[in-house]
Amino acid sequence: MKGQTGFVSMAKRPFSGLLHTIARWQTLHQERRLLASLNDNALKDIGLNRSEVEQERHLHFWQDPMRK
Repeated sequence: MKGQTGFVSMAKRPFSGLLHTIARWQTLHQERRLLASLNDNALKDIGLNRSEVEQERHLHFWQDPMRK
């Protein structure tokens, strides 16, 4: 029926939203760890400084700067 496609697909994958959120948190954690491992010259190349990276690194995993 029209309008039930969202409900049917949600019923087939009830945990897809949760799994997507967990995957996003893991990716965010990896990116923060990678940023922290860069040297100051590499950070300067991408327009960041060490204090900005340290501030980002100390955020909790649920503090997503993109608010997705």
